[in-house]
Amino acid sequence: MRLGVNLGYLSGAAPPEDRLAVAREADRLGYAVAWVAEAYGSDAATMLAWVAAQTERIDIGSAIFQIPGRTPAMTAMTATGLDLLSGGRFRLGLGVSGPQVVEGWHGVPFARPLARTREYVEIVRKALGRETVTYDGEFYTLPLPGGPGKPLRLMVHPVRPQVPIYLAAVGPKNLELAGEIADGWLAIFFAPEFGGELLANVRTGREKVGKTLDGFDVVPSVPVVFGPDPAACADPVRPYAALYVGGMGSREKNFYNRLATRMGYGDAAREIQDLYLAKKHRDAAAAVPLEFLDRTALLGPVERVAERLHAYADAGVTTLNVSIYGNDTEQRVQQLRLMVEALEKSGLGE
Repeated sequence: MRLGVNLGYLSGAAPPEDRLAVAREADRLGYAVAWVAEAYGSDAATMLAWVAAQTERIDIGSAIFQIPGRTPAMTAMTATGLDLLSGGRFRLGLGVSGPQVVEGWHGVPFARPLARTREYVEIVRKALGRETVTYDGEFYTLPLPGGPGKPLRLMVHPVRPQVPIYLAAVGPKNLELAGEIADGWLAIFFAPEFGGELLANVRTGREKVGKTLDGFDVVPSVPVVFGPDPAACADPVRPYAALYVGGMGSREKNFYNRLATRMGYGDAAREIQDLYLAKKHRDAAAAVPLEFLDRTALLGPVERVAERLHAYADAGVTTLNVSIYGNDTEQRVQQLRLMVEALEKSGLGE
């Protein structure tokens, strides 16, 4: 099992230099990949280029580029540029985001996100493979008919013959699609005890195209807080869990709330959402069950985390992507080091 680090996205929580310091320490420690997110603030590509320019070995990945925010051709161009400038270290993570961001921020209909994703990835793969791109789909037609457009291909090409593509997926059908068309899965709120059900959907997609899970990268983003008391370690994670389960999307369409419900936390998920949507954010955070946090995060002393890593490995995780917490850069860097120590104690590292 390899380690990755989730740098998140630029926000007021920490200065940009903090993200860079974390990425550079992860590079020094031998982490496999540093992922950068985007929502409706900073874009991922800018920070990825900044990090790539100031690291040496660690891969960089988008987690995620929002499919509605870029044409497939622009995503292929950006992926090519990042792969070239990083010396072949880029991983392309894609996702559809949610209806509030898609329609409210990007002004794109959210309807039929899975079909749109399939077409999008097909075009991106064509472009990255330096094919002359033509496409006749439900959502994308290249070139547009009846006009001056002509089929084109990328003027340059990535360092590697194939840039790995990951899909962020939560629901069963999207998980199946990830298995079918992607090289890896970016997971959230991954509980090893529930991982078998999720990976069964991924496996179904792999079987559709005559493949197994061999070589498929399973990458859950897992909050990590080290300390003597697991319950106290859970407290910094509570606002994040409440935001996603309670407020990431509408009452009618919140994928993370549905996931928590499928995991057996339906009553808590409803309470968290009611409180969050009522602007009672602290109460929503307090309502997140400790058991849910303990199953979906790594909490407590190094020895406890090391033991828990076996459950992730047994569940099929190949790259454990840690989201670290701390009051300042020094604390966050120390958490990175403790995570390496935990992996070494577990005996699961490559």
